[in-house]
Amino acid sequence: MSRREKVGYALDSIDSAFSYGNRLTDDQLYAIHSASLEVLSQVGIKVESKKARDLYEASGAAVEGMTVKLPVHMVEESIKSAPSVILLAGRNPKNDYVIKQKKVAFINFGEGVNVIDPYTREYRKSTKEDLARNTKVADAITVLPIAYRSVASQDIPGHVQALHNIEAMFHNTSKHIFIGPDGERNALKIIDMAAKIAGGREELKKRPIVTFNVCPTSPLQLNPAASDVIIEAARAGIPCNIISMALSGATAPVTLAGTLVTHNAEVLSAVVLSQLACKGAPVFYASSTSIMDMKHLTTPVGAPELAMISNAVAQLSQYYLLPSFVAGG
Repeated sequence: MSRREKVGYALDSIDSAFSYGNRLTDDQLYAIHSASLEVLSQVGIKVESKKARDLYEASGAAVEGMTVKLPVHMVEESIKSAPSVILLAGRNPKNDYVIKQKKVAFINFGEGVNVIDPYTREYRKSTKEDLARNTKVADAITVLPIAYRSVASQDIPGHVQALHNIEAMFHNTSKHIFIGPDGERNALKIIDMAAKIAGGREELKKRPIVTFNVCPTSPLQLNPAASDVIIEAARAGIPCNIISMALSGATAPVTLAGTLVTHNAEVLSAVVLSQLACKGAPVFYASSTSIMDMKHLTTPVGAPELAMISNAVAQLSQYYLLPSFVAGG
């Protein structure tokens, strides 16, 4: 049996393993890895940012238009150079949290766009004040070591909303913060804000008090809001939480095995970019990947398949010795 046939056989067995609630075997994890390397080297990733394409190309990737094909050695070297342990510093050192293999933490999730007003019981769009209040709650809950941006400041114009989000959070928690900067311009401003709080750029590198959430666009794309943020975060020492949100049956293959290959290729392409920008840059292998409800054309975040995929993602992150982050339903 050829290597490709062995990989294909292992991939075919993954969906049945899910059905019985089994862990993925070493052969199945290797099959996902091998298929992902083939996708990255033969199909490639669409990269819209010239800044990112130039960085890939200068490091030895093949660039044709907006398509970037990554050689196998580049991917595997980048996985090895990404750290297995990340310090998530709090503004108050007593709230520092070190994330590493098989150490589990829970955080609040986001991003909500509507709330039930706690005073009027009205169902309405979320505001900056809602985010400030929610952040105080997250700060007070001792079992949450990290504060995640819970709702959007929809009373603020979209292009600067991320800056108001981080302001509301910096003022209401001394825990480490996870937030989406929504583009390079806002990311640079948030890095400046964090550096002033930390005592300068070098201190921020030693004790990063914020992590940036970035999302590849499925299938197999990195838009500038992800790629350029990854580059600037890596250079500033800010961890990046690389969250693929592939949808099985919509933006990814209908099989869970195929979805995992798509998901894995997207995350690894971003890991490579971070390491090309700064070797040793901290990254999370993350997932909010789920399925498409074919009947209602919605994304059922509480579907059992999300838990199955998250289980596999955690195993892949351990396979790569990278910290993981997965969505809960």
